[in-house]
Amino acid sequence: MSKTLLRILLAPALAAFLGCSGPPPQPDPAPQTEAPPAEQADRWEEAIQTFEQADSVNPPPKGGVVFYGSSSFRRWDLEKSFPGMGLINRGFGGSQMSDAVRYLDRAVLPLEPRAIFVYEGDNDIGRGKSPETVVADYRAFVAKARAALPEVKIVFVAIKPSIRRWELVDKMREANAQIRADAEGDDLLEYVDVDAPLLGADGRPRADLFVEDGLHLNDAGYAIWADLVRPHLD
Repeated sequence: MSKTLLRILLAPALAAFLGCSGPPPQPDPAPQTEAPPAEQADRWEEAIQTFEQADSVNPPPKGGVVFYGSSSFRRWDLEKSFPGMGLINRGFGGSQMSDAVRYLDRAVLPLEPRAIFVYEGDNDIGRGKSPETVVADYRAFVAKARAALPEVKIVFVAIKPSIRRWELVDKMREANAQIRADAEGDDLLEYVDVDAPLLGADGRPRADLFVEDGLHLNDAGYAIWADLVRPHLD
């Protein structure tokens, strides 16, 4: 057998051997469940600019009441629940308490409100943050607001129990309890308990108060919230 023919016959086997001797294929990297911090923060830039542009065209009156927080506020028709009160909605869906802190001086403080209602913490815990982190961010929010507006009233609407995030309710209640304790020792901090009013006789969230996603409230749910919030608007 000639050397040329031998090389031809052995080539496939040699290639297979060399292929097997290399490093094993590497698995695909795990998908990121959280964007990098800078990217997360910039996610809301368009929403905040929308607020700023609206204010430049039609500035709200100073000394009003602002509702500031995530989608549970953004989706709330405040005029329907509180007609004629001129409440200002600064909800931006999907936000967390750290986002509320970051954008406070752009979205809320220029309005010099007499009261700020806050709803955050739901998405925070839903994305893995601890109750302690939520509380620390809330306290940073209070400190930042007071540095600019020492007499502003801050009303925290408790993190609500929901069908979709029911397995996280204990962590939500832990954060709520610490924030409620803060309010009990401070005349300018208030707390709105929305937990028990959203539960049925079985102790679980009432399906008739939520839209199909099991996370956001429907009109009946917001009617309950309105009754709970109204005494804090005085």
